[in-house]
Amino acid sequence: MTYYELEYAVECWAKEKQIIGKASPSTQTLKTASELGELCDAIIKDDRYGQIDAIGDVMVCLIILCRMLELDLVLCLESAYKVIKDRTGASLPNGTFVKDE
Repeated sequence: MTYYELEYAVECWAKEKQIIGKASPSTQTLKTASELGELCDAIIKDDRYGQIDAIGDVMVCLIILCRMLELDLVLCLESAYKVIKDRTGASLPNGTFVKDE
């Protein structure tokens, strides 16, 4: 499946399960944070399957949240990239990027 086919399938699933229509963006944001916590746990445990599952769950949550907010996830990603692409700074020894002020 293409990304857009998957996105559409997720939206249809969320409507069928009445997530879209009953849940609020606040509730969906909390669900996203919960899934992100599961990702952190999988990374700490070096659980490859858990990492894949959690990243997928975070993506599902973000797709649903974008639908609720009438936003396009790809446009959000493009917007963020436009901000960071010319950013200057340096990476710390642990790989964390610190932008110039």
